[in-house]
Amino acid sequence: MAKRAVVFGNQGQLGVELTRELKERGYEVIGSDRAQLDITDRERVEQHLAQVDPEVVFNAAAYNQVDVAEQEPLTAYLVNALAVRNIAIACRQVDACLVHYSTDYVFDGTAGRPYTEEDPTHPLGAYAVSKLGGELYAQAYLEGPIIIRTSGVFGPGGRHTARGNFIELMLRLAGEGKPIRVVEDHFASPTYAPLLAARSVDLVERGLRGVFHIGGGEPISWFNYARLIFQVAGLNPELRPTNEREYRTAARRPKYSALSNAKIERLGLPKMPPLEAAVRDYFERRKAMPD
Repeated sequence: MAKRAVVFGNQGQLGVELTRELKERGYEVIGSDRAQLDITDRERVEQHLAQVDPEVVFNAAAYNQVDVAEQEPLTAYLVNALAVRNIAIACRQVDACLVHYSTDYVFDGTAGRPYTEEDPTHPLGAYAVSKLGGELYAQAYLEGPIIIRTSGVFGPGGRHTARGNFIELMLRLAGEGKPIRVVEDHFASPTYAPLLAARSVDLVERGLRGVFHIGGGEPISWFNYARLIFQVAGLNPELRPTNEREYRTAARRPKYSALSNAKIERLGLPKMPPLEAAVRDYFERRKAMPD
């Protein structure tokens, strides 16, 4: 009989890829999005997992409006922290493995190098605090959760989600024909959703537990990332560099939040390909998608 997996946030760009990857590996997948199941409702979460009785639960649901969270920190905390507590308690009741996704924003970005799993956390804003809270709740209620920190996730499914992703934002701005300003002094490791999904299932199937970083494999500034996107897309909009001082946002963001993949590579998981290869694959898959 096929193993059962639950995917919360199955309509997001990561959830779509998790569902596809799991099905390809022979899992029975039961997915839900916010409209179907509110993960902040503990009773409903417990009823759902008790009914499904899964071997593994992937929590790809999240509140990720970083700047808006400064005005509504409680909403961010309810989804990113307390809802993880609900899921962790329910997983404990049915003896399911929890795979929970966190973020590079749990760091303050002052290290000046890719962060490892052993580096101390220091969130800078309401969103980041809520995501770290989710990690702590998972670890408090479960003996061996899998916590995956990632960075700048992008996947073809982002074309049809409300929030989109950085590639879709750049393409939309390019279509407006105006100068595009992108920060050149903030660095991350943009992560391709299909690869993130595959590595996540690898961790489950190898029986690994703990905190893992799965980033795009190479630190890059958001400005150079935008330039790469336009090169691959064959576009030439007017792209101008800006910086943190000129481009103020409501939330503080880590200036250098790239993640080191050294741990997963030591454990034998495949190395992430260059970002350009991932962006090219994104555009190939994007072309094959219906409008």
